[in-house]
Amino acid sequence: MSMKRTNVYADPEDLAIIKEAAKRRGISEAEIIRQGIHLAAMANRAWDEPLFSRTFEGPGRTSSRAEVRDTVADAVRRETDRGTGTVA
Repeated sequence: MSMKRTNVYADPEDLAIIKEAAKRRGISEAEIIRQGIHLAAMANRAWDEPLFSRTFEGPGRTSSRAEVRDTVADAVRRETDRGTGTVA
């Protein structure tokens, strides 16, 4: 992997925490900083497709609490019956 050098200003307290973590984990301070940069980059990435771009069939309204509870209970019951060898 090709890397590019850059300079940043960092809070001295943050750098002390990074130094301590690097020593404890047995990795370089630079590796911890690279991991932090990667997490920041991914958290701020603009995706080509919205997260919920797909549509699903349904009643066209929000299900009630009772409907959700019943649906989950039915699924658990089916899964439990399948695991015990009984027919639902």
